[in-house]
Amino acid sequence: MIRSNQNSKIKLVRALLGRAKERREANAFVVEGVRLAEEAVNSNWSFQFVLYSDSLNERGLNLVKTLENKGIEIENVESSLLQSLSETETSQGILAVLDYSCLPFPDSLNFILILDHIRDPGNLGTLLRTAAATGAQAVIIPPETTDPFAPKILRSGMGAHFRLPIQSASWESIQAYTEGLQIYLADMEGQSCWETDLRQPLALIIGGEAEGASEEARKLATQKISIPMAGNVESLNAGVAGSVLMFEVVRQRKFVG
Repeated sequence: MIRSNQNSKIKLVRALLGRAKERREANAFVVEGVRLAEEAVNSNWSFQFVLYSDSLNERGLNLVKTLENKGIEIENVESSLLQSLSETETSQGILAVLDYSCLPFPDSLNFILILDHIRDPGNLGTLLRTAAATGAQAVIIPPETTDPFAPKILRSGMGAHFRLPIQSASWESIQAYTEGLQIYLADMEGQSCWETDLRQPLALIIGGEAEGASEEARKLATQKISIPMAGNVESLNAGVAGSVLMFEVVRQRKFVG
C-alpha cells in the first residue's frame, strides 16, 4: 500500500492534476471517479496505472478487477492520501493516469467545432459534451483556449473526451482542416441561425466568454451567425450559445428537407 507523499506515482499525479505543461511533457492526464474510468475502459483507452483506496464502492472494486485482468498496474493507496489528491470534496476512491492520444479525425469532415479563447472550465466541458451529443466529428482547440484535459473539464465533459477527436492546433493547421467548409462564427451581429442553411459541410467557431473570438478566428470565418433572443437579453454564455447552435445544425440536417 502507498502511504507516502513522496511516492513517485503520487508525485506524478499531483503534477498532472496541476499544470497543462506537465500533462504535455508527460503525454498523460488524470481521470478521477468510477464513471470516467469506466468510460476510458469502454473506449479501450491506454492506461498507465490506477490508484484506488479501500473506500471504493463495489462497482469501483469490480472495475479494479477488470483493469487487473487487462494487465494494468494497480496500486492501493491510503484513503487520506488519495483524498488529498482529489479535485472533489469527497473522493470516489479511484484515480487513473491515462496516455494522451487524439482519436483520429474522419477522412471527410462536415461538422466540426472550433473553441476559441474559451477559458471557463464549465463552458468548455459543456461544449465538448454537447459536441459528442450532437454528432460533431471533431473539436479543434486553438492557442489561448484552456487545456481540455484539465481535471474540471474532464469531469464536466462526462466522457466526451473518449468519444470525440479533440485536438489542439495552430491557426495555420486549422485553416488546412477547414478547407472546403463553410466557417460560421457565433456573433450577436450575425445572421439568425434560423435563416442560415446549416446543412452544408461546416465548421462552427465559438468565441470566448469575455473577449469573444480572436482576430484569427474572425479572419477565418466566412459568415457570422446569431441566436434570436427575446427581450433585452444581451447574450448567452459560451456553453449555452454553442449548444443551441450545434443542436440547430442537427435539427436542420434531420428535419429540414
